[in-house]
Amino acid sequence: MRIKSDHEKLSYCGRIDWSNPEEPVFVFPCTSVGMRFTGNSLKIYVKNKSAYWDNALGCILDGAQTALSLPADGSAVLELEVRQKEKQEHELLLFKRQDACHQLCFLGFELEDGARLLDPPEKPERKMEVYGDSVSAGEVSEAVDYVGKEDPEHNGEYSNSWYSYAWMTARRLNAQIHDIAQGGMALLDGTGWFHAPDHIGMETAWDKIYYHPELSGMLEWDFSQYTPQVVIVALGQNDSHPEDYMKEDYDGEEARTWRQHYEAFLRKLREIYPDARIICCTTLLNHDPAWDRAIGQAVEQLGDEKVTQYLFRRNGRGTPGHLRIPEAEEMAEELAAYIQETEGWSSIWEG
Repeated sequence: MRIKSDHEKLSYCGRIDWSNPEEPVFVFPCTSVGMRFTGNSLKIYVKNKSAYWDNALGCILDGAQTALSLPADGSAVLELEVRQKEKQEHELLLFKRQDACHQLCFLGFELEDGARLLDPPEKPERKMEVYGDSVSAGEVSEAVDYVGKEDPEHNGEYSNSWYSYAWMTARRLNAQIHDIAQGGMALLDGTGWFHAPDHIGMETAWDKIYYHPELSGMLEWDFSQYTPQVVIVALGQNDSHPEDYMKEDYDGEEARTWRQHYEAFLRKLREIYPDARIICCTTLLNHDPAWDRAIGQAVEQLGDEKVTQYLFRRNGRGTPGHLRIPEAEEMAEELAAYIQETEGWSSIWEG
């Protein structure tokens, strides 16, 4: 039995392009589709378009996680066999492991004869949104042999948004997540690492679905589709490339301009989300503390009691490479506790 992508019993989360309801496109990490079904096998129909790296689709079937390889360009049918055949009902979550190094078009499922699609679980009422870079996307998170070390050589195989601090925090708090995170991204165009040499910053990407010009034209997001109660802004690390002007000349023109733009970005978010708690932070990834000072100054200048800065215990000095799973768990534990304290959200975490 073929299940189209717009079936009412499929459960989606993420900033998705629904221009064609039967061909939704996933761009951002953590974007997902879930289903519950009977039967012991199914086929997944997808279409991939890659800009760089090897790409894989995240898959959690009955609690067991795997990565399903995707073609660099074109359609594919991915087949799954259920291991726990004694179970009559199964639960599947498919999700985007990586950022806009590729975009994925989800074309539906096919269940075996006699199988049924079941009602999905209710979505959490809590909603979070994250604006960040590679750390927020979970890039190189699975390279657990390199905790506290520089990154190994890789071609995208270690990236997994499931193990980002962003999604870990959301799961601890039983919240939906939109993870607007891109490896190499800084706040301003012309800085950072993303899309060199014509660098694209969060000021361009934040209100888009598509922002990678080699994959698609720009497409604006309709903010009425999702209203988070908590927004995380985790920028200020890639911003030191190609010049660490905040460290070298904190009161110089470039540094002052960045702080003005950061404050303006917060004002844009406040305009879109008038009631949200906005938490500004960086991460454990090594960086000069001048950037955290700049963020704190911008937050103070804004003068909004629901816009705050959070500094992790090992802020900016935890690792020279990307965060691995244990380091992301460290951040998630701290950040979830801070959100509980500021928003009164209880945690579902049990250890």
